[in-house]
Amino acid sequence: MIITKTPLRISLFGGGTDFPNFYQEEEGCVLSTAIDKFIYVIIKERYDHKIRVGYSDTELVDHLDALKHELVRECLRKTGIHQRIEIATMADIPSAGSGLGSSSTVTVGLLQAMYAYLNMPQNHEALARQACEVEIDILGKPIGVQDQYIAAYGGQRFMHFSAAGVSVKSIDIQAENWATLNQNLMLFYTNITRRAETILDEQNKNIGQRIDHLRTLAQFAKEACTLLQQGNLHEIGVLLHESWRVKRELASRISNEYLDALYQTARKAGALGGKIAGAGGGGYLLLYCPSAQQPQVRQALHSLSELPFNLERNGTRIIFEQR
Repeated sequence: MIITKTPLRISLFGGGTDFPNFYQEEEGCVLSTAIDKFIYVIIKERYDHKIRVGYSDTELVDHLDALKHELVRECLRKTGIHQRIEIATMADIPSAGSGLGSSSTVTVGLLQAMYAYLNMPQNHEALARQACEVEIDILGKPIGVQDQYIAAYGGQRFMHFSAAGVSVKSIDIQAENWATLNQNLMLFYTNITRRAETILDEQNKNIGQRIDHLRTLAQFAKEACTLLQQGNLHEIGVLLHESWRVKRELASRISNEYLDALYQTARKAGALGGKIAGAGGGGYLLLYCPSAQQPQVRQALHSLSELPFNLERNGTRIIFEQR
């Protein structure tokens, strides 16, 4: 039996510049961090030749092609496992439509579990790259590639995307500044679940008309990385607000009147900046708010559920292995 533990994430700056259609011609840059909310994958050999998969549904099939869970199906196909296998996935939070990168987290966790099961361990880069292949090349999802890399590597990362490839760098943050950043970030559930693919498909199609916006977002990611290294955290909050104003122009459904009203309410209560996590349109509202103003923000957003979290230093990892 193998159990893997893979973190969800919050994307702070540069989202949208990690689409292949953009960074094959331009320079993509993203600043992202893993958080201490996880998806777990359990894999073990079965006593018969069937495939059993347990998630919000349960599937028991004789052949790989019969699996409805497309991520499990294609990860099994990629790793060459076709029978005698049992897989279960569990999450710390209801992750579908959250904007916290759950699909890519599942994919990375599945691949690590399957390769460990085969006794063929892969490094973080290989897991992230193959997760991108599964989601984008094989399943044709209209998504970027940042989520797969932050799920694999964990920590706080500056990612650079270009036609030459992907580079992932750890950000050198002093312990005191890391603790302050951790304390000043807040997540609230907007009570809206949405299909990210619908928004991302429009965003992907709009790339040719939003080149200047995307260049600005990539530059914001670079600036934010410098600010973090300098410990200028107040400006991180201010820049997050500027970034959100640009990001919401990438597609028509990234925000709406309800989400705009929530965000403005939070800003009036003391938040310096924020954004809708992930593709937008719903899921979680991410805010940067100094700790002194957080009680007022919680009161102003009392109708929403807050998700307490911490920044996570680790990427995907095996937490149990028994052969």
